[in-house]
Amino acid sequence: MITAKSPHNPRCTADLGAQYITCTPHYAKKHREFYEELLAHGILEPLTSPIEGMKVQEGDSNFVAPQGISSIVKHYLKKSGAEIFFKQCVTQINLRNNKWEVSKETGAPEQFDLVVLTTPAPQILELQGDIVNFISELQRQQLASVSYSSRYALGLFYEAGMKIDVPWAGQYISSNPCIRFISVDNKKRNIESSEFGPSLVIHTTVPFGVTHLERSEEDVQELISQQLEAILPGLPQPVATKCQKWRYSQVTNSAANCPGQMTLHLHPSLVCGGDGFTHSNFDGCIASALSVMEALKNHI
Repeated sequence: MITAKSPHNPRCTADLGAQYITCTPHYAKKHREFYEELLAHGILEPLTSPIEGMKVQEGDSNFVAPQGISSIVKHYLKKSGAEIFFKQCVTQINLRNNKWEVSKETGAPEQFDLVVLTTPAPQILELQGDIVNFISELQRQQLASVSYSSRYALGLFYEAGMKIDVPWAGQYISSNPCIRFISVDNKKRNIESSEFGPSLVIHTTVPFGVTHLERSEEDVQELISQQLEAILPGLPQPVATKCQKWRYSQVTNSAANCPGQMTLHLHPSLVCGGDGFTHSNFDGCIASALSVMEALKNHI
């Protein structure tokens, strides 16, 4: 759920990950309070712009985030009251005096009463320290069985006054080896304005993402741009671009027999959560979060 900003105008934004949220009748009932809250705060709005090629199931509701998909995450972080530290790469987790000592690439280790890991499963298995000994053989197999698709996203930012002249706000492409989805992102979110330019988002196919996973972003951007020119010839020149590699995009195979979380240690608590233990969409994230809370609440 990442929203990139144009370096020339912060109001010109592009959702480089999740594009919209689809809610099934099952989750509309089960997670009603979450949707009601986000709709009441204007963080979600019904998707009304045309998306060509979208698979529509009877009873499903689709929503967009007018301020960008990352506004959902920001809403919950703000509501939590937590102090957030970004760009802290965790390398080791050790048990010291009944607390978790977490080591990072830079800076001194820090101690915590409990730890929740929501990184992709392969990155949990890469962690060093005592955590290695707390993952049972069965849990190791379960974590190793989680698989993900890989893809790239490219965001193109344009000057105010520019027009992207297409009849849709988003379009699924089925006939191109490189491009799977294109969105005129501000149009998709219904926030067109004369004060900032449009933005275009391109998602690649999974086979393209897998094939070019270790290529430089410059090379990949060039390949995507060539294919885009074939699909939408004569686009104006963007004033800025942002290429995003999703090594772990969507879960294709979640951890077997895991009810939304995996508890590695009870006292102190060390719990894994995230879509690797449910499924890759907003409701999968909520389901895992509720499972993690259920696992922790008896130990807080």
